[in-house]
Amino acid sequence: MEWSIQDIARSAGTTSRTLRHYGTVGLLEPSRVGSNGYRYYDEQALVRLQRILLLRELGLGLPAIAEVLDGQRDRVAALETHLELLEQERQRIGRQIASVRTTLRKLKGGERLMAEEVLDGFDHTRYEKEVTERWGADAYRRGDQWWSSLTADEKKAHQQEQRDIAAAFGSAHSTGLAADADDVQAIARRLHAWLRPAVSSVSAGYFAGLGQLYVDDPRYGFEGPAAEFVRDAMKIYAERNLTG
Repeated sequence: MEWSIQDIARSAGTTSRTLRHYGTVGLLEPSRVGSNGYRYYDEQALVRLQRILLLRELGLGLPAIAEVLDGQRDRVAALETHLELLEQERQRIGRQIASVRTTLRKLKGGERLMAEEVLDGFDHTRYEKEVTERWGADAYRRGDQWWSSLTADEKKAHQQEQRDIAAAFGSAHSTGLAADADDVQAIARRLHAWLRPAVSSVSAGYFAGLGQLYVDDPRYGFEGPAAEFVRDAMKIYAERNLTG
């Protein structure tokens, strides 16, 4: 049994371009390539793709996923580990759903809200270890204090600006603009301004390093050539406008 790249992309909710990129970096090779150049995937490739998607959902970047897959030859044992992690995530989401339902019920009934009920399942500190390891404990503390000081509307506005910046980068890349084009550098300037309230001082090294993180970590919404485009734009902006 095998599937075409279009069938696989449609079933996985991704794109043929992404699957080809996975093949280019050695993460997911097609089981065969037809005489017409089309790529086909067998059951073994299908299971490997499932593992890749599961690891991405857990927040791993492509290099880290490759290391995990190379180190786990027993597919059954690996999937059992994935299943355990997914069960934990389902429990967390279930707690969030129950929390929101409780909040709605109490608001409608005029009942007193309890913090432990309203916030059950929500943990904004889950990235503390990652941020501390990358940029230090002080960076996490400053960012956490700044975020906690915002109102709900301010948080929504900040998150929307992030989505708008990502969309602008995506549009610029799809239209074939160069990373050093004025319009692209204007988007990089928006990103720099977006970061400053949380980070305080955004050095050239920090900004360029964050660009590389966009390539390495799919949680930031970019992948393949698009991520490399954003990285290059940020590096150029850092070299032209920032120090340190």
